[in-house]
Amino acid sequence: MLQNLNLFALAIALFIGSLPTRAQQRLTDQVNVFLGTSGDHGQLSPGASSAFHQMNIAPQTSPHLHAGYEHYAKKILGFTHNRFEGVGCMGSGGLLLVQPYLGDSVHVWNKAQEQAGPGFYEVHMKEDLEARFAVHENVGVHQYSFKKGKKGIKLVLNHAFNGAFVSNTYSIQQDGLLLGQIKAKTTCHVGTYTIYYAIALPEGTVRRSEQLVDVVLPMELEEVNLKIAFSAVDEASALQALQKNQGEDYQSLKNRSQQHWEEQLSHIVVKGDAERQKLFYSLFYRTLQSPYQTSEENGAFRGTDGNLHRAKGKRYHGWAIWDNYKTQLPLLALAFPKRYQDISSSIADLYRYGKYDFAGPHEPANSVRTEHAAVVLLDAKKKGFDVDVRGITDSLIKDTTRFDFSKPDKYLEAAYDMWAMAQLVPRDAQRYVDRSKTYASIWNKEFKDISKRDVDRMSARNMYQGTIRQYRWNVPYDVAGLTQLIGGKAILTKQLDDFFDNHYFNRANEPDIQSPTLYYASDKPWRYQSLVQELALDTVVQYYFNDNSRGIDPHIDRIYKNEPKAFVRTMDDDAGAMSGWFVMTALGLHQPLVGEPIYYVNVPLFPAVTLGKGRSAFTIEVINFGDKNRYIQRIRLNGKDINRLWLRHDEIAKGGRLEIEAGADPSTYGADTLWISDLSNVNSRQRQ
Repeated sequence: MLQNLNLFALAIALFIGSLPTRAQQRLTDQVNVFLGTSGDHGQLSPGASSAFHQMNIAPQTSPHLHAGYEHYAKKILGFTHNRFEGVGCMGSGGLLLVQPYLGDSVHVWNKAQEQAGPGFYEVHMKEDLEARFAVHENVGVHQYSFKKGKKGIKLVLNHAFNGAFVSNTYSIQQDGLLLGQIKAKTTCHVGTYTIYYAIALPEGTVRRSEQLVDVVLPMELEEVNLKIAFSAVDEASALQALQKNQGEDYQSLKNRSQQHWEEQLSHIVVKGDAERQKLFYSLFYRTLQSPYQTSEENGAFRGTDGNLHRAKGKRYHGWAIWDNYKTQLPLLALAFPKRYQDISSSIADLYRYGKYDFAGPHEPANSVRTEHAAVVLLDAKKKGFDVDVRGITDSLIKDTTRFDFSKPDKYLEAAYDMWAMAQLVPRDAQRYVDRSKTYASIWNKEFKDISKRDVDRMSARNMYQGTIRQYRWNVPYDVAGLTQLIGGKAILTKQLDDFFDNHYFNRANEPDIQSPTLYYASDKPWRYQSLVQELALDTVVQYYFNDNSRGIDPHIDRIYKNEPKAFVRTMDDDAGAMSGWFVMTALGLHQPLVGEPIYYVNVPLFPAVTLGKGRSAFTIEVINFGDKNRYIQRIRLNGKDINRLWLRHDEIAKGGRLEIEAGADPSTYGADTLWISDLSNVNSRQRQ
């Protein structure tokens, strides 16, 4: 008998020992949603959110900040919905303000303690109020725990950040359901979007006015739940989502949301330093909050024409393409190929139903910018995604008539789009190639001479949030031609060294975010490998800020810190653009030219990385891993030495094993087989 018990105990011990640890099981526990939530160090909030959905519930702190939330503020005015995290201008979203109150009227609450994670937010007030929020997809639950006595909940239906409210209509049904639609200005107040909502009001006496619903709660009631659902299609769809989740309470919805977040985060598994893992997953989390799924289960969605349409796959909206097309979107294509098929189809739909550089009058969700959408579609097509170019060719061509060649920075960007158009519309390839080649004349005129007095002044010559030094590198489609214009590889190397050694690089925004990749075209390709790790992990010196200033004194600190005052001062995360750069660096992959499915390789920030799942999982192992070992000595793909410092998308997408041997000293490995973009090769590729 004793022997059997011992065997049973041994079996139990072995079983428990075989289970993964909690840290391994729960990637959500490694996410710090308070990263970047103080001041203008990311413009993020710790709000309850769901991956790729627009429902988001977060506190509105006081005094008012354009991000809506300040981590160190103690006063809370209420709780709002639908923040577009990390975007610029004066913040975005913040609809439908909910204000719990004690006594007879609304007052400001004083925060005592808060905690939050993917899918939930909880706060305890000094005035004996507990508020908890959970979000799963487009459904949210408010749970308030009051003390006995007079109390209520007010819903301010015309609330939105920074005067973005346009209109609201609503009705209250006999069963206490509030149905309505709210229109608000998009980010930067450029266009208008509509959200349809359904709210299950708690038990109580309802008092209403044009834009206010006040629910006076029973005095003896101590716990109150308010449920809300969103739809980008119509009120009926919002109501259906609400009814489908009527059995959910705070805890059950929180559990569902965390399970969903866990599944999304597990698309990339990194193993290494525990604190760096927490930073990684905190930033990876931010890349998964947008774009938003705007279609319903039956495929119904609203286009930018305001009309209802149907699709076989899911449809998304909420774009910040100008900001994140070089980082976040390539990351999603690698980690979520099935979802990215629908994302790329949704971008194509912009041309089908009405595309605007920023936003139009009938956006199905809050949005920012869509410049370079054609580049993104070319990139998706070359990566093997199904893009209906033929069905939108006329609209693509029409869109080129709006390209802006009037300013130096805009000229380079428009020429980039023309490069993409040459490959999307082969029948007009020569015309578009010829137009893209004209960048050389504007580059020689505006960017060649860096001895002029204004080359370090932000927004000089009417450019957008950048300097001449920063924008001059923005020719990713013709680095070979750019090198010739500069005067050859030796001068390119000298000017890159000057640019980075003297801290002309602007990490507060995206104008030169791809510039480190130019080192792979220089005499020092190894400098790229150390530089990206320096920017990701080390202290940087930053002179340029998003208030269009070049500071007298620099900001000196790490860019990526796992704390509320993260990032560089004035640096927005820009819908995952900046977080995405770190994640890609951590994977050891950066795309130097969106539109060409090539990735430059650097030593990852972890000794082991797994990208994707199942048979298509791509594993990366670093041999001789160490923070001082930042230089590549050798690369093997599936056991074979490839003698190059770059990979093709299809090599990663089909799965396999990459071994990167790292060392402390620069190496010439792969220097003779570097891939460099060359505009003169576009026509030959078109003929293939």
